[in-house]
Amino acid sequence: MPAFKADAETLPWREWYGLLRWKKRSRHQLRVEPLCDACLKRGRVVPAQVAHHVEPHRGNWNSFRLGKLQSLCKTCHDRKWADDFHGYSPQVGDDGLPLDPRHPFNRVPTQGDR
Repeated sequence: MPAFKADAETLPWREWYGLLRWKKRSRHQLRVEPLCDACLKRGRVVPAQVAHHVEPHRGNWNSFRLGKLQSLCKTCHDRKWADDFHGYSPQVGDDGLPLDPRHPFNRVPTQGDR
């Protein structure tokens, strides 16, 4: 039997994002900081669409409710979420190869991998 692999849709805390208290907090974050934080750091002005937890809450209710948020555009949010979830960034360079040294493609094979 194959091992269970969690994804964004099967994580047990996904339903928390449907709660009214989260929706209010998310809207407030986007009102206070309407531009994408990551894009601003790169000198681009892009409207934010998602309130993102700076530190992943990993299902901890208190961290989910009280953790620091940042405003991100959807592209930056998806990139950041993948990095938090998988432990590496999915970004690729112009040559099509992963940029993050933590990406499995960039991992140096060990004796056990052969």
